[in-house]
Amino acid sequence: MLAEVVIAAFLTSALVTVILGGKVAQKGETKSSSPESMTFSTPAAGVVIPLGDVADSVFASKSMGEGFAIKPSEGSIYAPVSGKVTMLAEIKHGIGITTNNGLEVLIHLGIDTVELKGNPFKLFIKKGDEVASGQKIAFMDIKQVKDSGKDPTVIVVITNSKDKVKNIKYTLTNKPAADFDEIMSVQL
Repeated sequence: MLAEVVIAAFLTSALVTVILGGKVAQKGETKSSSPESMTFSTPAAGVVIPLGDVADSVFASKSMGEGFAIKPSEGSIYAPVSGKVTMLAEIKHGIGITTNNGLEVLIHLGIDTVELKGNPFKLFIKKGDEVASGQKIAFMDIKQVKDSGKDPTVIVVITNSKDKVKNIKYTLTNKPAADFDEIMSVQL
């Protein structure tokens, strides 16, 4: 009898994982097939590129952590995960979100945009806010960034990935992505 209960529980768990495993996170949810895994959605519409291809050696070397980048086609910026806003750069080019399972996620707007002193950015959140995956958190004026000679690439890294992440699976690379497309899943 105990063996039948264990088998039934296992099969139910496997079925739920298979059903949820094929689901893309929708606005307001971070897909998680278990407490030890989660997915990241695109922070902007555009083309997904590997972190190693970013024109910033600090991010490209992954010394800031594992992640991905987007060459944005529009300026709306969305939370790639749900969590608490734990950091906002004074000049609005960097946003930190800590997830419920302790991942520290940095969304970095543009390359060398610190020199623009916050002018092309508008934030819709403040430190301490809880955000949902897919929630609009910022706007970046891509034209202003480009006209200033800067690269508008949006970079997402898990700054504590060395301590927290066991495995990463990239689901979109060098392909166009729309708002809320799943880009990466991590196993904790």
